[in-house]
Amino acid sequence: MTPFSGDIADYPGGIVLPVDKPFRWTSADVIRKLKFAAIRHFGKKNLKVGHAGTLDPLATGVLLVCIGDACKRAQQLQDSPKEYVARIRFGATTPSYDLEKDVDRTFPYEHITADAVAEALKGFIGVQEQVAPLFSAKSVDGVRAYELARKLYRRGETDKLDEMSMSMLQRNTIEITELELLSFTDFSTPPSAPLEMTIGTASSRINVADTSALGLPEATIRIACSKGTYIRAFARDLGEALGSGAHLSALQRSRSGGYRIEDCVSVDDALAALPR
Repeated sequence: MTPFSGDIADYPGGIVLPVDKPFRWTSADVIRKLKFAAIRHFGKKNLKVGHAGTLDPLATGVLLVCIGDACKRAQQLQDSPKEYVARIRFGATTPSYDLEKDVDRTFPYEHITADAVAEALKGFIGVQEQVAPLFSAKSVDGVRAYELARKLYRRGETDKLDEMSMSMLQRNTIEITELELLSFTDFSTPPSAPLEMTIGTASSRINVADTSALGLPEATIRIACSKGTYIRAFARDLGEALGSGAHLSALQRSRSGGYRIEDCVSVDDALAALPR
């Protein structure tokens, strides 16, 4: 991409930079990296840099980085509809509902078919109430939910996580407008190719469990939804609707408002546009 000029005044509305967040990076990792580069490039120590909507560490895709006066529009951008491509693995759960934690329970899965998944998806279209995952940034009495969850996890009390989530976290009203089953792999066939994702310099802080050897059925689903929708919670609920358990094995945010994954640049390209 073309480098930005060295004067932030040339961008009176600020800059919205759509970045493809790398796998195993936190959203804060991206902001720290780009904020340092932007401050150095524009020569302004008090330059504001933020993002419009957190992505989980094991998710990739559209992260809107706001620079300068664009930070004033961050909430408006965050409130826009989203689209995701999720890979959901049935027959096992993890405390985090994705691969950041190891499997804690297994369930029957032989009855799950492509037709069964397609039929279950119909029940998730529309306005509904959703309980966020306990491993999330939701605030509970001023404390991040993931801080409470990690205390239980460290003490080995994983059996209490779901109960704690349902009792402590407020239900949020969300809307899912579109669901499309893109592919389904049953337990008797080889696993699908992985979702294309940018890896970047993976953070050693972020664990990634490997459940591929379990030979579980897996569905790839496109999800168009409102702000505040937790796709990990959707995976949990879909697994329960199918009389089993489920967890995310991959997730990409493919659209945020008017920005699509095709519009995104890599972290390296964003840094190259903010040279010294």
